[in-house]
Amino acid sequence: MATRTEPPANPPVTDLYATLGIRPDASPQQIEAAYRRAALEVGYSGDDGWRRVRDAYDTLRDPEQRARYDAERDGLAASRAARPKSHNPLDRLFPTLPHGWRVAIDWVVTIAGAIAIVLAIKAWIVNPYRIPSSSMEPTLHCARPAQGCEAATSDRVLANRFIYRFRNPKRGEIVVFNTPHLALQECGSEGTFVKRLIGLPGEVWEERDGYVYINGKRLNEPYVKASRRDTDTLGLMDLPPRHTYTRIPKGYYLMMGDNRSSSCDSRRWGLVPRKNLIGKVFATYWPPSRVSFH
Repeated sequence: MATRTEPPANPPVTDLYATLGIRPDASPQQIEAAYRRAALEVGYSGDDGWRRVRDAYDTLRDPEQRARYDAERDGLAASRAARPKSHNPLDRLFPTLPHGWRVAIDWVVTIAGAIAIVLAIKAWIVNPYRIPSSSMEPTLHCARPAQGCEAATSDRVLANRFIYRFRNPKRGEIVVFNTPHLALQECGSEGTFVKRLIGLPGEVWEERDGYVYINGKRLNEPYVKASRRDTDTLGLMDLPPRHTYTRIPKGYYLMMGDNRSSSCDSRRWGLVPRKNLIGKVFATYWPPSRVSFH
């Protein structure tokens, strides 16, 4: 007669009932019959299959060993059922993924997602800009020692990039836009400028001794300080391309800096098409002492 084997010391991993092909509520007679059937199927050999069948039978035929096994089995099943279901997609897709790999992938996905969100915000919602020159002094500061700058630190501003998708630009708004190509020749730089929108489509603009007139009426401009006003007298016919416009054409805007005597603006490089407008500056967020809304 074969010697009895002791039950495993650790909680069982293999389901002994499944090994014999019976239900957990099987009777001793059913266990005996299942064992004989399984033994015939695997054969009385020394391989692992036979040992598993014999171990299962030895444990389940003894009432005390079976009771201990059932208690251990029920406890393991309860602990697995009590374990909270993970909401992490990685856990669902790769349940056997090692913990270290899972943490690394989580970090990569988190960082990539954060970068994507930031880029999306910058591209379609809000984008920050630094004021590089004195053309908008004293409304927006640039940093000394650049000529005409009043502050030690350049202002940083935020521009609303989607507002002009829902409404037309308004006079007096500070606007971020892409410059016409002539700006490189006239100002020595091109790209993204920040100016104040002064002239709207259909209007007649002119400057007389440094004061702006729209359709013959002088424009009230409290943002232009007397010390920074120029003495120019110009009309639309003087703007590039010269001798072309008597009114601002549809879809075009005239931009000027608040520092009129030192601003390279539409008076030098012409009107700005609406497609070049990026957004409206609505806030200064840096330095802290300059935080404000526009």
